[in-house]
Amino acid sequence: MKISDLVFVGIKGSVVALSRASGEQVWATHLKGSGFVNVVLDAGRVLAIASGEIFCLDASTGQGMWHNPLKGFGIGLATIATESAPHGNVTATAAMAEKQRQDEESSAAAVMVAIS
Repeated sequence: MKISDLVFVGIKGSVVALSRASGEQVWATHLKGSGFVNVVLDAGRVLAIASGEIFCLDASTGQGMWHNPLKGFGIGLATIATESAPHGNVTATAAMAEKQRQDEESSAAAVMVAIS
């Protein structure tokens, strides 16, 4: 199957490749954690950030090519930009902003309950 025949989804600490034609799962690779995963397709590789670490996967197979734990940077939301995707993934950036808003809303609600 060609890479152009695939759709890549970052979800709950994993990257999942789906057939563009049928939506059927082709492969899935668990990275780390269970939270948001930012994904960018670049030159036949899937770059993904999960729980503050970046992973490079072969887009055809999902096999790990390299990994960097980005020590010292924490586990906050992160974006990816490459020469072929210089502005990062706009959809992922919007999704990350929404997740951060929801997390802040949940934290504020927990504080209000604790105060009551």
